[in-house]
Amino acid sequence: MTADRPHDTDTGADVGSGAGADTDADTTYVATDADTTYVATATDTTYVATATDTATEIDAHAHAGATTTDGVLSRTHRALTLGIISVVSLVAFEASAVNTAMPVAARALDGIGSYAFAFSAFFTASLFAMALSGEWSDRRGPLAPLFTGIAAFGAGLLIAGGARTMGMFIAGRGVQGIGGGLVVVSLYVVVGRAYPERLRPSIMASFSAAWVVPVIVGPLVAGTVTEQLGWRWVFLSIPVLILLPLAVMLPALRKLPRTQPGARAGVRHVLGSRRCLLALAVAVGACLVQYAGQHPTWLALLPAAAGLALLAPGIVRLLPRGTFRAARGLPAVVLMRGLAAGAMVAAESFIPLMLVTQRGLSATLAGLSLTGGGLTWALGSYVQSRPRLEPYRERLMGLGMVLLAAAIVMVPLALIDGVPAGIVAVAWTVGGFGMGLNISSGGVLLLKLSRPEEAGSNSASLQMSDALGNVTFVGIGGVLFVAFGGGSIAANGPAATTAAASASHPAAFAAVFAAMAVVAAVGAGVAGRLRPKGA
Repeated sequence: MTADRPHDTDTGADVGSGAGADTDADTTYVATDADTTYVATATDTTYVATATDTATEIDAHAHAGATTTDGVLSRTHRALTLGIISVVSLVAFEASAVNTAMPVAARALDGIGSYAFAFSAFFTASLFAMALSGEWSDRRGPLAPLFTGIAAFGAGLLIAGGARTMGMFIAGRGVQGIGGGLVVVSLYVVVGRAYPERLRPSIMASFSAAWVVPVIVGPLVAGTVTEQLGWRWVFLSIPVLILLPLAVMLPALRKLPRTQPGARAGVRHVLGSRRCLLALAVAVGACLVQYAGQHPTWLALLPAAAGLALLAPGIVRLLPRGTFRAARGLPAVVLMRGLAAGAMVAAESFIPLMLVTQRGLSATLAGLSLTGGGLTWALGSYVQSRPRLEPYRERLMGLGMVLLAAAIVMVPLALIDGVPAGIVAVAWTVGGFGMGLNISSGGVLLLKLSRPEEAGSNSASLQMSDALGNVTFVGIGGVLFVAFGGGSIAANGPAATTAAASASHPAAFAAVFAAMAVVAAVGAGVAGRLRPKGA
């Protein structure tokens, strides 16, 4: 990846990420060649004073009443920590439960042909919402986008659960995506404002730990509810659970320092900001490209070309300047996160298919082979949170990528006759541990390299890098799979799976895993660029 954005030294950079010129910004930031140092030119002295006061207030709040022995579950932080864990657990449970119920819902709504759009609607909407949440958090604080996101998430579940057509179901998934995007970025900003730097590794570890139980019990609970009560109750029952994290977090969130809105902090200015418009262009472009991919005709070239025209420039400008050349500091952190997330998700997407079609495992056993990875992911996240490892944060991210690359290389060994299929479960426990080290450390480094007033935009960039890595490398994996003779599996039941098994070829899976191992290895090479120049 060599595409990069030229330095703009005569216009204002987008607040927080250095992602480009923003004519709405009240402050001009000029990036150095390291892309992590900024020179502020005040064009609105009132706004600059407010930003400085806010940064000081945030720092004071993060340390007020805390001692060096306080932890994330101490009296000072307990309520907020439990609330954050509840929100993340709810999102994790929704992800695993909805994935289980989705095939039944699509068949009931006669929407198998639009099955993929139920997922892409969530992704594209969340991509836009991440940028919106970053701008909103930086200009007005994280509380409004956080609670708006939780409300939208619940509303989307209700719309999807009550849908009578596939179109309405997809719309509900889109509303869910908006809520999810708003929540995930605003939570990062809350962490940056509410916790001192020494506690951030621990709270980031709790993000990963909060996925463990939902990932294990989510499919089982969702499957039981779907069979006994119907698929709609998987969606309709989750909004009730939203009340718990709201009740737990609200008192603690009210104590956070309020951001004084600047002259351009209104809704119109936030939605019309350059960053939000670029994210909207990327979301629309992703929809067009997916539509073209699912309609392989000559006419589909038109939406494909339009989608690419929107995607390419938007992606370059949404991420911090220097991301695609691994500039030292924040850009390299954002790039490595995208490579890690993309390689992991792309490889993981093809593992169950390989085990079912090539080794004859049941879908349940194939899915269970990935469970160990979820557990060791939480373990790796816990390990990186240990205070004694703080000086080695960059090395931990690099080690995580090496372990991920090794795990992906081990997976296709299951294609060899005589090698137990259990090698995949072993490999994925190694890869999960590596991801725990990498993903959580990336979040800590991002907050460390961000000023308080830019934490929202930079957190949005990190989440966008994850999302863009997912969609890019899953797409590349699909192309390789087809090019090397891989079969396709319809969503109509066991007969289709059996037919696909006869058409699949081991080389197709080997090509996918080899490519993703290379991606992970490239990410490991970026580790040397994580520390800013002169640090």
